[in-house]
Amino acid sequence: MDSNELLHMAREAKAQAYAPYSGFPVGAALYCEDGSVFFGANVENASYSLGVCAERVAILKAVSAGRIRFQELAINSDSEQLTFPCGACLQVMAEFSPDMSLSVTVSNRDLDYMTFTLRDLLPFAFQLNQGNSK
Repeated sequence: MDSNELLHMAREAKAQAYAPYSGFPVGAALYCEDGSVFFGANVENASYSLGVCAERVAILKAVSAGRIRFQELAINSDSEQLTFPCGACLQVMAEFSPDMSLSVTVSNRDLDYMTFTLRDLLPFAFQLNQGNSK
């Protein structure tokens, strides 16, 4: 699957966002090594710290379905600027990419995009897990 196709899926996932407080819907599409794709949209809460980013929603859905090997995560929002994952999302990605090779594709509302490795975005991740045994 190419990045452009995955970005279109992330844009579709964005339609499910629940963002009444920020007004900033975000969608994510996670491509797994086995070819499956999991989608996420941000879900906000009146108690702001309880909200969950689209990237983590997609990852948690994949893990709860038994997938832990990922190839690429695509992110889309309505912003004119490229939308990058927050630090918490990067750290969750690092849990499932011990070699930090996960591709992270960030985009804007026009689907202009750039692709980075997780190592590019989080060069000094906190990691205890040096290799996932599953």
